[in-house]
Amino acid sequence: MSKLPSLFDLTGRVALITGGAGLLGTEFCRALAEAGAHVVVADLNRQAAEQTAQDLQRSGHTAMAAIVDVTDPEATRRMVQQALQAFGRLDILVNSAALDPKFDPQHTEASSSSGAFEDFSLQAWNQALAVNLTGAFLCCQAAAEPMLQQGSGVMINISSMYGLVGPDQRLYQQPGQPPKFKPVYYSVTKAGILGLTRYLAAYYAGKNIRVNALTPGGVYNGHDENFVRSYSARAVLGRMAEKNEMNGALLFLASDASSYMTGANLVVDGGWTAW
Repeated sequence: MSKLPSLFDLTGRVALITGGAGLLGTEFCRALAEAGAHVVVADLNRQAAEQTAQDLQRSGHTAMAAIVDVTDPEATRRMVQQALQAFGRLDILVNSAALDPKFDPQHTEASSSSGAFEDFSLQAWNQALAVNLTGAFLCCQAAAEPMLQQGSGVMINISSMYGLVGPDQRLYQQPGQPPKFKPVYYSVTKAGILGLTRYLAAYYAGKNIRVNALTPGGVYNGHDENFVRSYSARAVLGRMAEKNEMNGALLFLASDASSYMTGANLVVDGGWTAW
């Protein structure tokens, strides 16, 4: 009998997912829980984090919510301590919390900023750096201590295909509407995530702490037909991703199936960056 399935088994391990109540974060929590992990759903949105944890519990999984502002060093340390107090260890950190400008109908109408580079505000730039990049730095820093003490750990940082290539701004233009742009901070911070990943992987050489990145492509979330059509024309697979299509890659990186990987970037973008 092959032991391959056992490589993906996370029974008894503890996984902490920041942004755990988000579109992908919720999927990540569910995937790791289904693989046997005890899950900490960490999010700034208390109600959403608690709801996600309760949904997992109702499905028979072990989960808890932790409320965190990833830009606050004390809050990130407190989040890790909550995980340790509840489960006694921390095996997996997934940095999924990020400011991500959305272009689905739910968010497009509520957005007042065009995202144009020429007048992009310094305040918005600094806020995005604090959440997307400094937040990952702080969470890795907080998680490293228990991982070093127990002699093992896995960190997974969520990047984006726009950390590899520049956004095709044509996708975000709608006929008869003012121009919209994917803002500069998104590409810059997601590229920074890849640098942080490589740095930490090398820094923890010999410590049995693996650090990798997962780079998703565009995930469908009720986008209008024009956007879906334009996006799909750019992807080799001819469509946007479904929200659960990152779960296999995440589980691979979190589990022993990827035991010889560190400092790597696993790209799941439907071929967008292969052209």
